[in-house]
Amino acid sequence: MNADAIKRLPGRYCNSLTEYSRFVTREVTVGDVPLGGNNPIRIQSMTTTDTMDTIGTVEQSIRMIDAGCEYVRITAPSIKEANNLAEIKKQLRARGYTAPLVADIHFTPNAAEVAARIVEKVRVNPGNYADKKKFDQIDYTDLEYQAELERINTKFAPLVNICKEYGTAMRIGTNHGSLSDRIMSRYGDTPQGMVESAMEFIRMCEAMNYYNLVVSMKSSNPQVMVQAYRLLVETMVAENMNYPLHLGVTEAGDGEDGRIKSAVGIGTLLEDGLGDTVRVSLTEEPEAEAPVARALVERYTSRKSLVKGQKSEGGTSDFGLQASDLNHNPYEYKKRHTYEANAFIGGHMVPRVVVDLSKANLKDPGILKAAGYIYSPILDKFNMGEQSVDFVFFADELPSFNMPGNIKQLYNYATWQKLTDKMQCHPLFSLDEYVAADTDRSSAMNLVRITNAELDGEAFGSIPLDRSLVFVLETSEAHGMADQREFFFKLEQMGLEVPVISRRVYNSLAESLKSEEGLGTSDSGLQTLLQLYASTDLGALLVDGFGDGIWIDAPEVETSAITSTAFGILQATRSRISKTEYISCPSCGRTLFDLMETTQMIRSRTSHLKGLKIGIMGCIVNGPGEMADADYGYVGSGPGKVTLYRSKEVVKKNVSSTNALDELINIIREDGNWIEPVEA
Repeated sequence: MNADAIKRLPGRYCNSLTEYSRFVTREVTVGDVPLGGNNPIRIQSMTTTDTMDTIGTVEQSIRMIDAGCEYVRITAPSIKEANNLAEIKKQLRARGYTAPLVADIHFTPNAAEVAARIVEKVRVNPGNYADKKKFDQIDYTDLEYQAELERINTKFAPLVNICKEYGTAMRIGTNHGSLSDRIMSRYGDTPQGMVESAMEFIRMCEAMNYYNLVVSMKSSNPQVMVQAYRLLVETMVAENMNYPLHLGVTEAGDGEDGRIKSAVGIGTLLEDGLGDTVRVSLTEEPEAEAPVARALVERYTSRKSLVKGQKSEGGTSDFGLQASDLNHNPYEYKKRHTYEANAFIGGHMVPRVVVDLSKANLKDPGILKAAGYIYSPILDKFNMGEQSVDFVFFADELPSFNMPGNIKQLYNYATWQKLTDKMQCHPLFSLDEYVAADTDRSSAMNLVRITNAELDGEAFGSIPLDRSLVFVLETSEAHGMADQREFFFKLEQMGLEVPVISRRVYNSLAESLKSEEGLGTSDSGLQTLLQLYASTDLGALLVDGFGDGIWIDAPEVETSAITSTAFGILQATRSRISKTEYISCPSCGRTLFDLMETTQMIRSRTSHLKGLKIGIMGCIVNGPGEMADADYGYVGSGPGKVTLYRSKEVVKKNVSSTNALDELINIIREDGNWIEPVEA
């Protein structure tokens, strides 16, 4: 089969599904830092200061630029803030900082028209620029719908004319959380609705011969975000458009969760060659965002001309599919169908987690703490946590203590053969070992290391296929995600329903960290890189439903951090929920309370509520919409005031921030969803 057959399937959203190829877009002028085309992927962030605080905004902008931001976005919620952008710009330029400024606009067309005469770029949200969101369901006739578009065009056209006159760029930024009632009524709360919301405004711009556009499709759910961007590209290509893409996962949160969720969404699209500028939205100081975004983007600077076969080590294979052969739909989630092996992995089971403990002190039962099992010496028993791994790999070493009964042990095949007690112990074969083993295999479950290239080899043609078989998919390709995704496509074509554990090895994080400024000390920087790389590589497979387990190896990182990262990836891809999820916005000049402090306060009292999603929003702009996907919401509604939500319904308005968290907990308790925390 010819590898070129899959490179550009009709209706696809990227140049290639099996090798890295950046999707080339139209170049857009943004001050003196052009975007799209063959320009580097640009880094940006957004200020969190009050826009009327000129000095504070200038100082924060400088910190952001020094941290790596190439564009600085500033909110302009009214005309007075829009006018003050001129003073902010003047002071920045006087201090030698020339980074283009972007005005962020919601609800106020008149502020956008002022800002467009001052800054290099304006961002408008098609969901609220000239539209409304009250969660009303409206049945439009086609004529009524067209009349609404004409009304919006009348409000939007003045801004387009100003942008044309002043050479100002525009981002049409759709947010999943702020789709208008008009769009929701016709398309629903879907990626298609997000795309159409932007396309309506793009078509209006093109009708006025204005093309200096950038587009974004943001969501707090990485799965929705990825699907929307892919569908946007396909839709634009069908209409002969190729506008540059601004990538971001909105309301990603803070710490590990925010970095993992951002990397799953942004990294998945970067892997496919999509994206021209990146903003990582963290509930932290904005200067903390740029180093994370840069670490994500810099993996691709060396992949500009990468083709199949260029790799870090190992071999390669040929692969091709005809368009009619490929069943995979990249615009909706569908988990790959597999059988269940040993009633433990595959089928409807949640994805499993594997960690390597072969280098640990196997005389000490305390080592299992890093894998989520807490040993009590007094009781001589293990307690299982919410993030307890499913497999531990001991290679050729044997623990000298009794293992917990609900954890499965993996050994290299030769060592497994010698075990006298094989209960909960399973062999890990190479492909050749498995073929040669004949009947000397486990009757319960056999794990076989395999690469994409080996699917085309002679040994695979002789492999015994039964329901004890589980593949451990490995790769040495530099563009490993595409290599592993190709493997899943091949299995589909062969009609094989074998469960697959996707394994990635990160041996040189310390070397990569040398070129990454701003990621913290050695240990925390290594952990951050692991979070970003593994979330991209494995998360990209999981958002498409590929994989029944993940195995992360990183010798330079503590095992506990590897375990936490693995479960964080499963949580971010909605594959396996093991903790409370926080949908937390990154703060901006509209924010009505200290988001970082409030988020940590809410975490400290609710982090034990496994499976609940809690939205923490600084203002009303995206709050109710993003929280339509959350169980409960905490939204700033005025100075010192908070409105509490159950899903998208308001429960209590204007509650004092002093006791708003207590009130939120009371609502959770009334709904029967409260669990008393267990004392440590």
